Amino acid sequence: MTYRNRLLGWLADAALVLYFLFSLFPVAWMVVLSLKPADQLFSTYFSFTPTLGSYRTVLGDGEGIPFVRFFVNSLVVSVGAVVLSLVVGLPAAYASARWRFRGSENLMFTLLSFRFAPELTVIIPLFVLYQKLGLFDTYVGMVWVLQLVTLPLVVWIMRSYFADLTPELEQAALLDGYSRTQAFFKVALPLVKPGIAAVSLLAFIFAWNNFVFPLILTSHSAQTVTVGALSFLGGDRPRYNLTAAAALVSVVPPLLLALTIQRYLVRGLSFGAVKS
Repeated sequence: MTYRNRLLGWLADAALVLYFLFSLFPVAWMVVLSLKPADQLFSTYFSFTPTLGSYRTVLGDGEGIPFVRFFVNSLVVSVGAVVLSLVVGLPAAYASARWRFRGSENLMFTLLSFRFAPELTVIIPLFVLYQKLGLFDTYVGMVWVLQLVTLPLVVWIMRSYFADLTPELEQAALLDGYSRTQAFFKVALPLVKPGIAAVSLLAFIFAWNNFVFPLILTSHSAQTVTVGALSFLGGDRPRYNLTAAAALVSVVPPLLLALTIQRYLVRGLSFGAVKS
């Protein structure tokens, strides 16, 4: 390798490191804000006396804002949305992978469009319907509406996993006397467990991070952390340190899950991108 090539390699590595540091700066600034005491909050200097008071406030009484309750709400609606999506989405993904009929691809594309359509296009009709049906600010309402986020994800990614399985395995089970339902549960599902783990946790992350639906369709009882963290910005004195602490606390569950299933997550995404 010539000196010129080594120099170009070093410059490329230095550029990547600089970009990495630049990308992490907002996160680092959030950490700094969360550790600042209130009397030093509006200082731009990094020299300050760090304190965990913001975290104690957020996880305690929250100055009248029940952030812990919002955290629990997020867990309930996110887990509920994932479970419902798996119950509905796994059979749908299996059926779409095994049986093709006229218009089946159009049907699948329509389902996928629910995921990528702007949420603001449906939020007003949903708000009116939820008010009429009594689903506003309820767990059931939030779990139901989050299907627009999680269900297309489950169906499309798991469809790729089922399509990757050879049909001869299920045909052999049918010859052994299994019904189609038994072949699905006892043969197909065990073989796609990595995919189920990946898509479940990926759906959880998307449901947890959703902001528009809980912002419009909840007020207090079913409000989630994505909206609840902004409650500390209200009033005549914005509490940026509390907002930063709440945001960092709320990012812990999806971050831990993403790190835990990183290997399965990458495989599931790649399958969903290259398989039909």
